[in-house]
Amino acid sequence: MPELKRLDADHAPAVLAFELANRAYFAASVPDRGDDFFDKFTDWYSVLLAEQEAGIYAFYVLVAEDGSVLGRFNLYDLENGTAELGYRVAQHVAGRGVATATVRELCRLAAARHGLHTLRAGTSRENVASQRVLLKAGFVLVGLSDIDGESGPWYQRDLVPQR
Repeated sequence: MPELKRLDADHAPAVLAFELANRAYFAASVPDRGDDFFDKFTDWYSVLLAEQEAGIYAFYVLVAEDGSVLGRFNLYDLENGTAELGYRVAQHVAGRGVATATVRELCRLAAARHGLHTLRAGTSRENVASQRVLLKAGFVLVGLSDIDGESGPWYQRDLVPQR
């Protein structure tokens, strides 16, 4: 059974393998990270861990029983009880409910572990699969946002009732 785990240094090789194996798949719906990302992966990964340690971000990986990474689920800009959600799952598990179930779990963790009350997420107009994941996970469409220079839908989920 896959397990959602907080990103740590030991995950680096599996995260790199995940990113490389799914590079073309991801590039079909989001801008490609470029060769520089892969060439300097170790430096980039160290920065992620430092930002997580500083409490600015919270990074998670969905790890299969064999230790491979099936997905990355991230909380960005944790501030004043809110954060932005980003995620990507491996092509071989896409369309099987993995992203939806894991986003739901991350919503629970966001409230319980990080004290968040609101998550927001944007997608490109073309990324219909991600839009479906967000809706199934309890997010509601709240408007449009700028995603990589293009207008796209913006979603929000309240994690705890507002008082």
